[in-house]
Amino acid sequence: MLQPQLLERITARRAELDEFEEQLAKRLAEVRAEWDELAVGERVFERVSEQLADERASAAPAPGQVGGRAVLLTPHRVSDVGAFSPLCGRPPGGSWPGRSARCRESTSPCGPSWNHCVGGWSG
Repeated sequence: MLQPQLLERITARRAELDEFEEQLAKRLAEVRAEWDELAVGERVFERVSEQLADERASAAPAPGQVGGRAVLLTPHRVSDVGAFSPLCGRPPGGSWPGRSARCRESTSPCGPSWNHCVGGWSG
């Protein structure tokens, strides 16, 4: 009577182990798929990092010489036409608050300018 019970326990344990093996195989396949995704992500990251490094290197100011001296050349920046510049006239939409009425309008290379006051700031 002991033999049939022992065989039954062995058979039940084999079924448990088979089920566990299937779970592990499925989990192993998921882990391998994630490893593959990480490898792709790593390659993309390296490629983008190299592109950014190349762009930064090409955008860096270039060394040059002026009058025999080493200087750093920077690209010319074009300012926004509507933006305020203290060197090129009044702020958009009007004159300076508190400015004396004795200010006369003049023209600079940047356009009309209200920064040429006869009497300075009013106070």
